[in-house]
Amino acid sequence: MSEILISGGSLIDGTGAAPRAADVLLRDDSIVAVGAPGTVAAAAAPDALRIDATGKTVMPGLIDTHLHCTFDDVQSNDELFFHREPAMSALTTAQNLQKILRAGVTSFMDPDTAWGIGPSVRDAIDCGVIEGPRMKTGYQALLTAVGGTAGRLIPDEGRAGYAQVVNNTDEIVMWTRRHIKYGADWIKIHATGSLPTRKGELLVWTEDEMKAACDTAHDLGIPVTAHCRSDESTAAAVRAGVDLILHASYITEDTVQLLVDSGTPVCPTFTFLANLADYGPKVGAGVGQEDLFRGEIRATAKMMRAAYDAGVPMLCGSESGFALTPYGHWHGREMEVFVNELGLTPLEAITCGTKNGAFAVRMHDVGVIDVGYRADVLVVDGDPSKDIRLLNDKSKFAHIISKGKQVDTSRPWPSHTKIPGSKVANWSEELLTYERAMTLG
Repeated sequence: MSEILISGGSLIDGTGAAPRAADVLLRDDSIVAVGAPGTVAAAAAPDALRIDATGKTVMPGLIDTHLHCTFDDVQSNDELFFHREPAMSALTTAQNLQKILRAGVTSFMDPDTAWGIGPSVRDAIDCGVIEGPRMKTGYQALLTAVGGTAGRLIPDEGRAGYAQVVNNTDEIVMWTRRHIKYGADWIKIHATGSLPTRKGELLVWTEDEMKAACDTAHDLGIPVTAHCRSDESTAAAVRAGVDLILHASYITEDTVQLLVDSGTPVCPTFTFLANLADYGPKVGAGVGQEDLFRGEIRATAKMMRAAYDAGVPMLCGSESGFALTPYGHWHGREMEVFVNELGLTPLEAITCGTKNGAFAVRMHDVGVIDVGYRADVLVVDGDPSKDIRLLNDKSKFAHIISKGKQVDTSRPWPSHTKIPGSKVANWSEELLTYERAMTLG
């Protein structure tokens, strides 16, 4: 048995309640006492580890509802689908999980994984083979042959990377069952996709097709999430029985009412868009996209706030796993976007990034600091209820406690050099025309 006593800190318990002075006692993987300063110490064992949190904030570990732990910070869909293979994906995932944990994330949901390795990664974490946060996972995303955001890179049938292509209702049912058989905690539908001749993402499933996936999964006790980057797709997914909407871009008042009536939670996952809008051109992202993505955030945020005010649960996701959202760096930014764009208070945003995330990880006893909850705790230098940006600065985490044990943050930051074959190698950045050559001298 091991105990940790945290005393002298200001407690943000994750429920939205105002911060208060409180001491917290952890025993193994449980919170066993929370009380006013000086009232908990007597219950601690003499050899308990004692953490002085004076001047600091004690709060639940973050729950990231939407990240891709098996992608390894890819720079393009080409890399993701054609320059990764299962064994190396698993090995790099084991390292990248450490980055996620050291950014204060103690639980997460990964909706689709490269080559379906998610359940094996989850089981390796649970058994102590590798270090990482608590994890719930999908297998691969179900896509129709129209594809997802990778367009024509998606094969007409079969699978590639995170994608399993389904071409009819029988295949939808078959692969939903197989993914559950292989260990999926969630089934993911990629409801919208990109076509080179059309603007934006289009609904590429029929409502009946989505319902077939939902009915099949629900019959086996498994929830369904859907990538929906349009109003039409969000409405169709809710009507079909999807349990969690990712993105919900450009929703209208009618769709907000569908979300309210069904109680379906939403994980907007603004972080990728916000990073592209604010920093994209500075790191070589496509010029001219920043206004497009900033516009999508603002167009969606108004209705998202209306949905929040009407009681729709909001969850936080970082979309980590891409070059614009690398592991360990942006897991707290969604809360900042909620404050700046939705107008939530920092405490409301923290609840979205802690307590509300328990829905995604299918655990009723995470995301809150109270007796009977799991021992996932952050001790933060400063007060996130006044400055939400603190939660995106991992240097501010004085202590990270996961599953009742302190995470060693003194180790060097995990990193690896370029893996042979993992990156796309261009012959040149521009066409070497005769005229261009003449300008080079």
